[in-house]
Amino acid sequence: MRILRVVTTSVFGLALMGAAFLPGASAGQWDQKTVLTFSGPVEIPGVHLKGWGVLPAGTYVFKLLDSQSDRHIVQIFNQDETKIYATILAIPNYRLKATGKTVVTFSERPAGEPEALRAWFYPGENYGQEFVYPKARAVELAKTANAPVLFTPVEVPAEVETPIKSADEPVVVQLKQAPVMAIQPTGEEVELAQVVAVPAADQPAAAEPAPENTLPATASAMPLIGLLGLLALAGAGILRMAQQRIQ
Repeated sequence: MRILRVVTTSVFGLALMGAAFLPGASAGQWDQKTVLTFSGPVEIPGVHLKGWGVLPAGTYVFKLLDSQSDRHIVQIFNQDETKIYATILAIPNYRLKATGKTVVTFSERPAGEPEALRAWFYPGENYGQEFVYPKARAVELAKTANAPVLFTPVEVPAEVETPIKSADEPVVVQLKQAPVMAIQPTGEEVELAQVVAVPAADQPAAAEPAPENTLPATASAMPLIGLLGLLALAGAGILRMAQQRIQ
């Protein structure tokens, strides 16, 4: 059975993994800027510049263009960030253990074909970016890798003549509004929630059981207030009697 390949910044120089990364991957802030170096060609989804559906071996910069919802937009730049090669739709996906290094996963491909980019995890983050492919390509990747692949059935332009520079551009808006599902190796289409963990903030809050030693929410506090009042009056009476005896 084929498996997903996983690489981190700690495996720099291992050509057999299909990619390697600079040990000092730069840490951005909200944009999660990360510098990655691939030792071999890498297939990418999304909207890319004409002729850049596969990235040649080299150094690239990954950054978030927009992450204000459950649909994230990732962009890939050249090393000095003067050219944008691709704008990719991604869905947040959960990993059990965050690491201090960048982690990128790939879908397994037949020998001689480029690795297909699957997910990118920023250092210290539990939620990473699971990339969304066009449906036809997702079907092929799921079957080859024997693992589910995210896809959108919406026909989004695969290539553009000029790079996308704003989250307000029509293509980006279309990406953020596109429905996303997953395709199983069998070709079965399933809901996103069956293969991607939803961030806790997007899940409905569960009702918490009341502590065993507390009163029900409908119980009144008046009896307790009355009891405290009686105790205060009794205390005042005792003090007055003590004062009279002293006199």
